[in-house]
Amino acid sequence: MKLTNMTVIDFETSGLNPEQDRIIEVAAIRCHEGEIVSRFSTLVQFDGVLSPKITEITGIQTEDLVNGMDEETALRVLNRFIGGNTIVAHNAAFDLSFLHYGLMRHAGRSFRNDFIDTLTICRDHQVYPHTLGEMCQRYGIDLSGAHRALNDVEACWALLGKLNEEQQVEDYINKLSYIAKYGPPKWLPAHANTEPVRLKYA
Repeated sequence: MKLTNMTVIDFETSGLNPEQDRIIEVAAIRCHEGEIVSRFSTLVQFDGVLSPKITEITGIQTEDLVNGMDEETALRVLNRFIGGNTIVAHNAAFDLSFLHYGLMRHAGRSFRNDFIDTLTICRDHQVYPHTLGEMCQRYGIDLSGAHRALNDVEACWALLGKLNEEQQVEDYINKLSYIAKYGPPKWLPAHANTEPVRLKYA
């Protein structure tokens, strides 16, 4: 598959609940003909105090967000940046759910873009664990500064390229797997084709 007209996205967030928690960092890269052609990255203002756990994971502190972009502007810029492209993310169910609820809050509508979830592909190809960091290590991709959004999107793009070399990823468009024993995510895009999976162990 020719990797073109794609936008890779990643959010850092104040928690795991896309209805109640908020995006605190946005990053995206637009990719055309296999190359990165533009980047968008910003911290996002947050009305609250980040938990120590979120700061531990991301390195982002509450005071870092004071001069961030307001959420509505960040999401509107991101929405235009995505355009009609296929959205790519690692653990797309997470990022797409935050995108959905954010757009619903500020624009009154969701997105309809096709998407590719690199996590779903990795679950088919690799044994557990399937974190972005673990997958980058296995495929020889440099990921320094994990859990900062721009570093993660560039690593995800490199991972997609490696996966596409192994097997054309076209069959994974709009496909989302979930761990059978936990059930599907609470929110999924209407056009998602879901599949329960059991994790493979070495």
